[in-house]
Amino acid sequence: MNTVYTLTLHVPAPDRGEILRYAGMKQSAAEVDKMLGECIAEAEKRLVYKVCYTEYAIKTDGDCLRLGFADVTSQSLKKNLAGCRAILVFAATLGLSLDRLIARYGSVSPAKALLLQAFGAERIEALCDSFCERMQAALPQGQTLKPRFSLGYGDLPLAVQTDLFRALDCPRKIGLTLNQSLMMSPSKSVTAIIGITEKGTALRKTS
Repeated sequence: MNTVYTLTLHVPAPDRGEILRYAGMKQSAAEVDKMLGECIAEAEKRLVYKVCYTEYAIKTDGDCLRLGFADVTSQSLKKNLAGCRAILVFAATLGLSLDRLIARYGSVSPAKALLLQAFGAERIEALCDSFCERMQAALPQGQTLKPRFSLGYGDLPLAVQTDLFRALDCPRKIGLTLNQSLMMSPSKSVTAIIGITEKGTALRKTS
């Protein structure tokens, strides 16, 4: 059984331009700027920035990828992991408080609810970026991380979420749950696989 590690990370300050992009706004008026500032001030203190993760060695067996926590057939993931000796598997979340705040404003101020949704999207991406930077800094010289690959992307079945949640023990580690429809709660959460490459190595093949 792999050891699952947990982190509570420091994340850079919110990027207002990115938040507006997620909200579908190309330009910001003074009124929107004011409202966005209010949203950030109210929501930011509620976030938790938690991650749990572990590492697995990987192998290929024909078209099958043996990931350590699940066996999958996915050409898009196989392409992403080309040249990898191992993977990091992680889950990240901002906690339930933001979901509750979005729900509250959904009925009284749809504009604020929209900005809070966009704020959450920017924050969870910033958390994933901070995690990847920290993991990259911890790798031995010569090893690098591939771009993260989320479950359900390309031809990787979303159903693999069940195996990932079991491997990481997400509910106990970071309070992240998965329902029967494979939807995560809190909603501002991400799960992903990250390949670890090393010069001169490739996916190990079974004989």
